[in-house]
Amino acid sequence: MENLFDLTGKVAVVTGASSGLGADAALAYAKAGADVALLARRIEKLNEVKAEIENTGRKVIAVVCDVTNEESVKIAIETVLNTFGHIDILLNNAGIAVRGGVDSMTIEEWDKSFDTNVKGIFLTSKYVVPQMKERGYGKIVNVASVNAVIADKNDLFIRHSYNASKSAVLGLTKGMACSYAKYGITVNAIGPALFESEMTAGTLFKSEQFLNAYNTMNPAGRPGNKGELNGTVLYLSSDASSYVQGQFIIVDGGGALV
Repeated sequence: MENLFDLTGKVAVVTGASSGLGADAALAYAKAGADVALLARRIEKLNEVKAEIENTGRKVIAVVCDVTNEESVKIAIETVLNTFGHIDILLNNAGIAVRGGVDSMTIEEWDKSFDTNVKGIFLTSKYVVPQMKERGYGKIVNVASVNAVIADKNDLFIRHSYNASKSAVLGLTKGMACSYAKYGITVNAIGPALFESEMTAGTLFKSEQFLNAYNTMNPAGRPGNKGELNGTVLYLSSDASSYVQGQFIIVDGGGALV
């Protein structure tokens, strides 16, 4: 039986690949047979992930990239294309959560959220999509959040710019999906709930009150474990999802149901 999840011969680009869900996904891509380009701002962290992927026998490069800066993105994608010749998969994972409501946030904090979470996807896609169109093939996966469709009541965890920017990711995903389907490119989004990462370890996971409330409300009774997002990532990045277009898959243990 054909393995629809086999990524042998594919090249995957992962932004925000220096830690957390991005690093996990990059390793999953390599284990599925893909060569991988790791993009993030911190080269030291990228090199740690690179060394782990090299142990799988796949080709991997680490490229310093600030997804909010167009020149940085342009140079990074050129580096990937010069190394591998093409890009089959783009995982737009780079993201940031800035706490605060509209009554307390600064303009700089608001812009920081949208620059990373929305403009970052625009810029990386801007330089990846043209060669996907030329080749008639591409898989783009945008990491949104369950917080694109639900919000936080507790004052400690209000993140209005996060809600707004991740909702914008869904709109961008739909627009791209409709425009690029005719070129053999699928564009879909993932909505993770609570997973431990650098972003959450120092905030949500530090609050016993929040975790108890989360575990009580969540049907699975716990946050997501390391690697539990990878199945959905691989599905949307492989030919297993060849007729899936413009969709948003929430990975939250059922939390959005209650």
